[in-house]
Amino acid sequence: MWHEAWIDVMSSSERNALFTGHHVRPRFRAAMILILLACVFVADTVTDYEIAFAVFYIVVILLAIGFLSTRGVIVLAGVCVGLTVLSLFLTKRGMFEAGLLNCGISVAAIGITTYLVLQTVAAQASAFEAQTQLARVARLTSLGALTASIAHEVNQPLAAIVTSGHACRRWLEREPPNLEKAQQAVDRIIHDANRASDVIVRVRGLARSELPRREALDFNEVIRESLVQAQTQIERNSISMRLQLADGLPPILADRIQVQQVIGNLLLNAMEAMHDMPTFKRELEVVSFVDDAGMATITVTDSGIGIKPVELERLFDAFWTTKEGGMGIGLSISRSIIEAHGGSISVSSKPRMGATFRVSLPVAGANAW
Repeated sequence: MWHEAWIDVMSSSERNALFTGHHVRPRFRAAMILILLACVFVADTVTDYEIAFAVFYIVVILLAIGFLSTRGVIVLAGVCVGLTVLSLFLTKRGMFEAGLLNCGISVAAIGITTYLVLQTVAAQASAFEAQTQLARVARLTSLGALTASIAHEVNQPLAAIVTSGHACRRWLEREPPNLEKAQQAVDRIIHDANRASDVIVRVRGLARSELPRREALDFNEVIRESLVQAQTQIERNSISMRLQLADGLPPILADRIQVQQVIGNLLLNAMEAMHDMPTFKRELEVVSFVDDAGMATITVTDSGIGIKPVELERLFDAFWTTKEGGMGIGLSISRSIIEAHGGSISVSSKPRMGATFRVSLPVAGANAW
């Protein structure tokens, strides 16, 4: 069975080469086994009792591994033992007592060699089967991670599409219908649908370790676009917004959709962190600046309950989350995206004083790439 599994993973050229010699190599090996078997028997018979030539039957056993089945190897070992005993009685020279001792040693060597070789083959087969199962598990794990990633990232534009759809229906149900507002809602639906499609393409590319589509971007503009997309939820949750964008911020070299994914995820996490806070305490602060290392940086700060120190260590781990019903994939994806861009992402927090997420990206023309 393990030979069949090994053949399945061979390339077509290797498989053709294997089967091309299918009728030649087995016959050659069978002839070698028979010739060697006969040579050892003859040499053991014509030499003195004191010469333990029969131990060379172990070479016959080793040659049969991979050619004969387990039962065939055991039968061959039995044949070797039988020929050893037969040779003992056919030998005419030397001391019979010495020959009897050498016969016992040879039989023991044949038996031990056969046992060890068969155990080694069985262990190799088990190891190969374990590797095959591990590869299958790895593929399933990757598929699950990719599915979770797409589900998490597409959820935001889908929610925006639903909101815009309800708004469009309300504008159309008015008397008279407000066609201008309805048109704007339809435009937002189209925009968010395209964004969902872009997210799927980008996440699949990230799963295949593809390089992001880099272009010089106005970081402040990307931040504003992300805030516009989150505006409905900000207003719905009665969150007070403070925005401080640095003037003259140098452009970044990045993938627009992926950076928007990261910022959108940070904004969503910040809003969820303030869900249990009184409305008058819900404050969201977004700041952009150039840090001491010359990297374009954004910080997203909420006024939520904060993050416990023990949770900070695992916050970016995949499938680990503190949120009920959360998938624990958003921050892991965000870190992968930012690190793929040559940047960094970190978080700081004090209990009952909110949390601050910080993202730094290299500016266009920097040597970080």
